[in-house]
Amino acid sequence: MSEATDSMLQNGTKKMEKAIEQLKREFSTVRTGRANPAMLDKVVVEYYGAPTALKQMAQITVQEGTTLAITPFDKTILKEIEKAIIKADLGVSPNNDGVTVRLNFPPLTEEKRKEITKDVKKYGEDAKVAVRNARRDMTDELKKIEKAENLPEDVVKDFQDKIQKSTDKYTGIIDKEVEEKSKEVMTV
Repeated sequence: MSEATDSMLQNGTKKMEKAIEQLKREFSTVRTGRANPAMLDKVVVEYYGAPTALKQMAQITVQEGTTLAITPFDKTILKEIEKAIIKADLGVSPNNDGVTVRLNFPPLTEEKRKEITKDVKKYGEDAKVAVRNARRDMTDELKKIEKAENLPEDVVKDFQDKIQKSTDKYTGIIDKEVEEKSKEVMTV
């Protein structure tokens, strides 16, 4: 094995791992029947002219499993937080009591759960595409290395098998993650 082939395998595996990490980040923002502070990760508030992540400017806590309480460190930005939440289109209306913004998540309907499950599957497919792209990149690089180093056919075949095993492993992880998240969404 050469340094080039080791590097190719390591880089490809890193890309596949990043696809799994991205999938998990996407899943953390998916609404299930429970309130989850990660649902607000994509909410950005205009703070003194600069877009700022909500989680950097407020304490976010879960109350009774279905309510998120957002307590800003600076009480003067409550209105901006409300605007940002409305703009983020989370499917809930913010309630402002002058100190805290509360988001009450009503129970999901069966129809909404099925819709969310479709989104979960789409995120899974996107992750699989990223894994397959990494496989393609690895295969292309292997062909270049084969020509440059004049690798024997059996060595090339071994690397193709390793690439495929890695691809199968990560698509299996994605399938498992999608199945678990779908089950979580459909659980009442």
